[in-house]
Amino acid sequence: MKFTKMHGAGNDYVYINCLEETIENPSRLAVLVSDRHFGIGSDGLILIKPSKIADFEMEMYNADGSRGEMCGNGIRCVGKYVYDRGLTDKTTVRIETLGGVKTLKLTVQNKEAVLVKVDMGKPEFAAEKIPVVSTEATVISQPLLVNGTDYLVTCVSMGNPHCVVFLKEDVRDLDLEKMGPFFENHERFPSRINTEFVNVIDRKTLRMRVWERGSGETLACGTGACATAAAAIANGLADEEVTVHLLGGDLRIQWDRTQDAVFMTGPAAIVFDGEYPCGTQQEQKIKENGHVSD
Repeated sequence: MKFTKMHGAGNDYVYINCLEETIENPSRLAVLVSDRHFGIGSDGLILIKPSKIADFEMEMYNADGSRGEMCGNGIRCVGKYVYDRGLTDKTTVRIETLGGVKTLKLTVQNKEAVLVKVDMGKPEFAAEKIPVVSTEATVISQPLLVNGTDYLVTCVSMGNPHCVVFLKEDVRDLDLEKMGPFFENHERFPSRINTEFVNVIDRKTLRMRVWERGSGETLACGTGACATAAAAIANGLADEEVTVHLLGGDLRIQWDRTQDAVFMTGPAAIVFDGEYPCGTQQEQKIKENGHVSD
């Protein structure tokens, strides 16, 4: 099985060209390849497939094998992959995802895509569509009791569910390994949740760390950065165009109210190509048990 490892602002995935390869059990394969000790090492697995309604389809799996609706950093890498590898000569590419069809605009230099702008669509604040259990129609700056502590949270979907928490304390000092799972598996989030912990630096600058459902803390989350920007604007904390500082780099986010769409601009990079040997002992364990270690 041939693969390419790529990352967007440090959010890394294993990519497989399923126009040429056939993957029988992508969920279990995601667990295997994502393992950073016994596998390739990544935040998950992304399959690039043909589409009947767009130029290509992105099928995305988290590190725990669960299917994800969308990945902002991942979809930028899909755009770079299909252009750089000659699967398309378009600089405007439409990608089908579980979160809808997304339009990518590629900035090309020396025949390589170096920057990708993604139309991420409309931010969804309706609680039932995120989903989040609430007596209110929306959850904007509302209290949430998590592991004995009250937080003010804003919930929004960018094709997948997000809970944004604005904090005065420096998010760089948080123990996300401890905090993250309590948010992810909270009873008010029936589909689990991605959680962003955010400092407002000024009206044009946000700092964010993210706990992604099914993957834990990652260096960046594109949909999370979009959700964070939308939440900050909805709370009157930021202007309509902001830079979001993440552990893996910066993303530029704009909520264009005239189009009611969020646009994300950021880098995409190829790390290396490889060939994964099928039939290994680890793969056999995946087939038998659904996880790498006993």
